Amino acid sequence: MRIRRGALIVAVSIAWAALGSGAVRAAEFITIGTGGVTGVYFPAGGAICRLVNKDRKDHGVRCSVESTFGSVFNINAIRSGDLDLGLAQSDTQYGAVRGEAPFDKRGPYPELRSVFSLHAEPVTLMARADAKIRHINDVKGRRMNIGNPGSGTLATWQVIEQALGWKRRDLALAAEFKANQQGEALCDNKIDAFFTLVGHPSAATRETANNCPAVLVPIDGPGVEALVKTSPFYRWAIIPGGMYRGSPKDVKTFGVGATLVSSTKTKPEVIYMVVKAVFDNFDAFRDMHPALANLRKEEMVRDSLTAPLHAGAARYFREAGLIK
Repeated sequence: MRIRRGALIVAVSIAWAALGSGAVRAAEFITIGTGGVTGVYFPAGGAICRLVNKDRKDHGVRCSVESTFGSVFNINAIRSGDLDLGLAQSDTQYGAVRGEAPFDKRGPYPELRSVFSLHAEPVTLMARADAKIRHINDVKGRRMNIGNPGSGTLATWQVIEQALGWKRRDLALAAEFKANQQGEALCDNKIDAFFTLVGHPSAATRETANNCPAVLVPIDGPGVEALVKTSPFYRWAIIPGGMYRGSPKDVKTFGVGATLVSSTKTKPEVIYMVVKAVFDNFDAFRDMHPALANLRKEEMVRDSLTAPLHAGAARYFREAGLIK
């Protein structure tokens, strides 16, 4: 009996020590909502889960990835309790916290929390070479894919067309193909151009450029300049020339940041372990996808985070000296 009691005391002591270091009390299963399988969100979410699962025997968190419709869907699913975390554009995150379009019907979501930011996502406009679209203004009257319902892409297009003073009827066709369908639609001449937000280099963009003559199109001008100037989540961006076939010169555009978000419903100790898994294995994380290669820790805890930091993330960042 003494031996058993002693073993129990030791076990309890070890358990409390583990809890003090950030471990979770029991097995936790979390799901990260991402995007289409051909985009960057899906492999980025997979990279996070891979690092979390690497040490799941130690901390008890088991992570899985779900392919979804994108940013808006992910935030709504987190709000409904169907997802624990999700990847979302910084502008979508901003709108959700404040209850602005496309979240105006549900109202503000003050429980939304930032975990960390990821890669930059330039607004990318690709057009058929024979459509002779050389600037975003040339899209007027043409057939363009503006993103599927539930995507951050569609939400961003709604903002851009307002900044340009356009109506939806100004497009000959406003297609709503999913991200993994738009490249094929372009090459099959079902649309003249498609609009998306994606980290570069993008495998889907490269595949489209290789499958049919296509060009990247600049997105600038007075309306866009005013949008960037007045929005805390937009910034100018350059897609380097030569990255894709048919676009030898740098292309000026603007963009948002990809962010990992959660809510106050997700336990701080779980978020702590997710952040720790990524930041303690940072070099390995950056090697998992080309779009992650240029990430910097200092920027990930600051840039594009328009919702408050989750308590679990803030704890890790303080311990690591990344925030005060």
